[in-house]
Amino acid sequence: MIIPTIDAGLENLVRDLIPLPQEFGDVSFEPPSGTWSAQLSRITVNLFLFGTGRSPLPPRPAVDREVNGKLERRQPIPMVQLNYLVTAWAGTVRDEHQLIGDLLTLFMDNQVLPVDKLPAELNSTVQVAVAHHDNSRAKDVWSTVGGAIKPSFELVVTTAGDAMPYVALPPRVERVAAMVAPIPRPSG
Repeated sequence: MIIPTIDAGLENLVRDLIPLPQEFGDVSFEPPSGTWSAQLSRITVNLFLFGTGRSPLPPRPAVDREVNGKLERRQPIPMVQLNYLVTAWAGTVRDEHQLIGDLLTLFMDNQVLPVDKLPAELNSTVQVAVAHHDNSRAKDVWSTVGGAIKPSFELVVTTAGDAMPYVALPPRVERVAAMVAPIPRPSG
C-alpha cells in the first residue's frame, strides 16, 4: 500500500504544481528504456522507482492506543526509503531542460508530500528530498535500464513503514497487595 500511495501522491503533486494536466502530458513510472522512450508521443515526466529499503533514519517510537477498554501497542516502526530517478521527456532538448528544471524546483520547494495529494492515509509524513548528485550512480541506473543518459536527478522519499501491527497488552496494574505473611518463629 505504501508504494502505490506514494506514487499517486507524487503524480498528483506534479500534475497540480508543474502543472501537467492529463490532456497535455503523462506521468510514468516505467523503466526509461530505449524501447519505452521510442513509444512516447507526448510530454512525459518519468518517476522510475529503482531502489527501496530501510532508511538510515531512526524508527518511529512505539505507540499505545486503547480500543474497547483494552490497551494495544505498536512496536517502533522502521523508516522506509524509496529512490526515484526523475526525468523529463519532451519534443526538444530545450523543452526537456525547462521541464526537468521545473521538476527540480518543485521537489526542492516541497520537502513533505502534502497530505491532500495522497489518495490514502499513511501513518507518518512523507519526506521528499533531492539527493546529492552521484554521477556513477546515475550511470549505473541508466545502464541497467538500457536507455540513453538524459538529464535526471534522484528523488529520495522517506516515510514510516506500515508493517507493525498493534498487539494487545496485559491489563493495567491497578492495585498492588502484599501476598506474604509473617513466618512464625519457633519458641525456644
